[in-house]
Formats: sequence, C-alpha cells, structure tokens
Amino acid sequence: MFDRVAALAGALLLTATALGCNRPAGPVPPSNAGAGQEPPTDPATVPGSERSSTGTVAQTRSTGGYQFRYISAGWSHSCGIRNSGIVTCWGDNASGQSAAPAGPFSAVAAGGASTCGIRADGTVECWGNNALGQAEAPAGRFGLIIAGGGHMCGLRTDGTTDCWGWNVAGQTDAPPGHFSGLTAGWAHTCGLRTDNTIDCWGWNSAGQTDAPPGHFSGLTAGWWHTCGLRTDSTVECWGNNEFEQATAPDGRFSALDAGERHTCGLRTEGTINCWGQHHDLPQQRFNAVTAGWAHSCGLRTDGTVTCWGDNDYERAAAPGGHFSAVAAGGFHSCGLGSDGTVTCWGQLSGTPEDSLSTVSAGWGHACGLRTDGTIDCWGNNESGQTTAPPGQFSAVAAGWRHSCGLRADGTIDCWGAPWNGQTTPPPGQFSAVAAGAEHTCGLRTEGTIDCWGNNESGQTTAPPGQFSAVAAGAEHTCGLRTEGTIDCWGNNESGQTTAPPGQFSAVAAGGKHTCGLRTEGTIDCWGGAIMRAVTGVDWN
Repeated sequence: MFDRVAALAGALLLTATALGCNRPAGPVPPSNAGAGQEPPTDPATVPGSERSSTGTVAQTRSTGGYQFRYISAGWSHSCGIRNSGIVTCWGDNASGQSAAPAGPFSAVAAGGASTCGIRADGTVECWGNNALGQAEAPAGRFGLIIAGGGHMCGLRTDGTTDCWGWNVAGQTDAPPGHFSGLTAGWAHTCGLRTDNTIDCWGWNSAGQTDAPPGHFSGLTAGWWHTCGLRTDSTVECWGNNEFEQATAPDGRFSALDAGERHTCGLRTEGTINCWGQHHDLPQQRFNAVTAGWAHSCGLRTDGTVTCWGDNDYERAAAPGGHFSAVAAGGFHSCGLGSDGTVTCWGQLSGTPEDSLSTVSAGWGHACGLRTDGTIDCWGNNESGQTTAPPGQFSAVAAGWRHSCGLRADGTIDCWGAPWNGQTTPPPGQFSAVAAGAEHTCGLRTEGTIDCWGNNESGQTTAPPGQFSAVAAGAEHTCGLRTEGTIDCWGNNESGQTTAPPGQFSAVAAGGKHTCGLRTEGTIDCWGGAIMRAVTGVDWN
C-alpha cells in the first residue's frame, strides 16, 4: 500500500491540497507530557500551538522548481526527496524541522516539529525538535519511516517495528512481530502485519486503535481515526467519526490517504473520492472556473453552474438553468445567460438593466460589459467602484473596492479605491486585466504580466516569461503560462500559490485559494477557502 501511495502521491496530493487535506498545522506535544497524562483533544490547547489570525505563522515557500520523486507533509512543514536524493523542506522552521542535512536520502517523514529520513545505507537521521526524543533515532537499518504528532516509527529491514519520541499513550510501544507497513496519527500508531492483518497501539479515545479483523493491503491514519484498504479493494475506517471521516463510501479503491478530519481514496478507475470535513470538488467536466473569496463556481459543459465552498448567504447555491459565463465574488455569484441577462445569487444589491456580454464579480459589487462595449456596474459603491467611466471597453474586472476595464485601444482604466495605487495602471498595451483586493495585474500584448498596487506579500512581483492569462486573488496572483502550466506568487499562508503540476487552460484566484481548469475539463483547487483579515478588514 505504501509503495502504491508513493507512486500515486501526485494524484492524492493535488486533491489533498485542493480540499484542505493536509495534516493540521500544529506543534509537537509539550515537553512535559509524560506517561499517564491525557493527550490533548485540541491542538490549540497545547503550549506552543499559537496561531496567527490568518493561519499558521509559517509561510509556505516555493520548492524552487526541483523535480521530486517523493513528498511528505507534516503538521506545518513539508519535505520532498529530489531526483538526486537530496531532501528539500519548506514551511515552518521554528525548530529546525525544515533544515534538512546534506546528502542523499531514500525516504523522509515530516512530523510535528521534527523530520526523519532514511539514508542510502538504511540508517535513520532526524532533525528538528527533540524535546521528547523524537529526533533521536535508534541505530540499525530501516526500510520505512513514518511520523506522528510527536513520535516517529520505523520499519526495520527485518520487518520489526521500532518507535521513539512522545509516548503519553503508548504510541511508541510497538508490539513484537513482523510488519509490512505502518501509519501514525496524532497519538496512535497502526501497522500492517505480514499476514495482512492490522494491529494498532496508542491512544484509543475514539476507537482509533480498534482495528477490525480481516485482511488488508494498506492503511492510513488521520488525527483520531484510521482507515484500511481491504484485499478486495474496499475501504473500512474506524475511530472518530464526528465529521463522517470514518464513514467510507462503497466501491473499489487502490490507495488511501487521511487528513485531520477527513479521508481521500483513489478509486480503481482513477477518480478521487473524499469524505469527512472537506470542501467537495465536483467531478464533472467544465468549460470555465471562477474563484470567489471563500467559494468557487464552475461552468459545466452543458451550461449549468456548480458552486462549492463556503455557502454563507447562499453564494454557492447556484440556480438551475443554462449560462454562458459565471463569476464568483465576495458573498455572491453571478451567471450570464445566453440572452445577455444576468442572474446573481447570494448577497448583492442591484441588477443590471441592460444585456451584457461578460460579467465580473467583486467583493460587494459586480460589473459587466454591455453589448455596445460600455461598462455597467452595480452593488456597493462606497469607494466609487461601480462608477464606471464612459467609453468603449473589451473587458472588465471587479476587485475588492475598485474596478478596472480594458479599453478598445488596449490601455487600462481603473476606478474606485486608490489607496495603494491599484487604480493607477502603467501605460502601454494590454490584452487582459485582473483585479485583486488592493492590487491589479494586466497581461501585456507581448505576453508578459505587469502588476501594480499593494505588494506587501509580493503579489505584484510578477515573474518573467510568457503568459496567456492572469488572475488576481486577495493577496496573491497567478498566471497561466503559454505552455499550459500555472505560476503563482504572493501570499501563500494557505498554499494558494503552490500550484500543482500539469496542463491547464484557465486559472482563477480567490481569497486564499486558487482553481485551475485542466485541459481535459476537470477542475483542480488548492489553498484555503476562508478569507480572513486583509489590511485590517474582516473579510468573513
């Protein structure tokens, strides 16, 4: 199972990122945790687990464009093994957990605030927090390494298991015998024995160590639950089921991976199914995708609209009917009918009176392009964002409290809040424009991207190269390169700029998430889904 998970890591990792399937950011358990002490039920209560109002303090950084053959995601950092065998880590490094030592490795496991890797000779080397001995690997040769909340376990080459680190609930007290696989939750561990049965040990508050009888080919552990892949390819889960993360769907699967309160499985036909606490990704084929501040919408090939994510004010409750375009904004969404009429749902005041050819949704307003090329805007006009200038335009983009239009001569004109220069475009010719929270970007006619406005997170520092499209989120920006890949920059606290590999035909940037339309018509999303404070304004 673990070999299959590694081989299929690309598929599961993309979905896990889009759905928020990464293990929760959090510290290792406190250094004073001892035998008999009750493990914490909420990581926020653990000393050292302080978080900022917008997520973890650590910022995720780019992996530098390296080619990787293996990746492991910890609580607030991740590590990958490059093709050369070198380990590269990114994310939180407060305890040195991302400061990988030099030299090649064959495996790596990222845990709470520690990381361990297997060297080419089979020995284990660890780095990061060692308050509980989790970075003090035992001697000997190992073929597999896994990481829990504050403990590590390794599968020795002779098939026995050795664990070390935090042992408040017996999660490092591995039973004797031979195993072929291991997995670890926050404070429990499970192993797949060579006879294909599962044995679990450690904290059992929700039944996460009560493995069912029968034969399995693989297993995975979430925070307080565990799932196993049976030899007949069906899935069985046990443990905490508060969010139905242990309620596995029917059908046949080839791989599993579990997050904090959810589980994802790769079906034998190649599709991905997730259950538990997550944002559902639709599986249909789409012609277009749009990202709002905390929700997204897609235009299906049959002209209907599907939305997902936060549904406050029913902004993700798309009506029936057929549309030619869709736009997701702050607390609303708008669809453009084939007859030019606009239908909006969620919280938005006003309705356009004329037929439109395009529509763009901002934070509390929307704009559209009339059939005669003039712009019509409606909704909140506190900063003049709906007071469009006269003249002919070929495109329009609505941001937080400003809007911009692409004139017929290729120049850009903006109106609304000018606080950080977001309404002062540079001269020159452009073919597209995108408006974010307090920044704007334009695609120049030669294919390069130029951005202006607030740059506190690097959202206006566009990379060089040729692009065919640009999308602006709250504090990040993404561009679709001419070869079909996506490049993002700016705030990455929720992973919104960590674009997955592959070919895309469109990109949309929201509050703290991004979505891309793959060339085969499916949608991939990554990052978070909740928009928090930006420049002191509550976006919730």
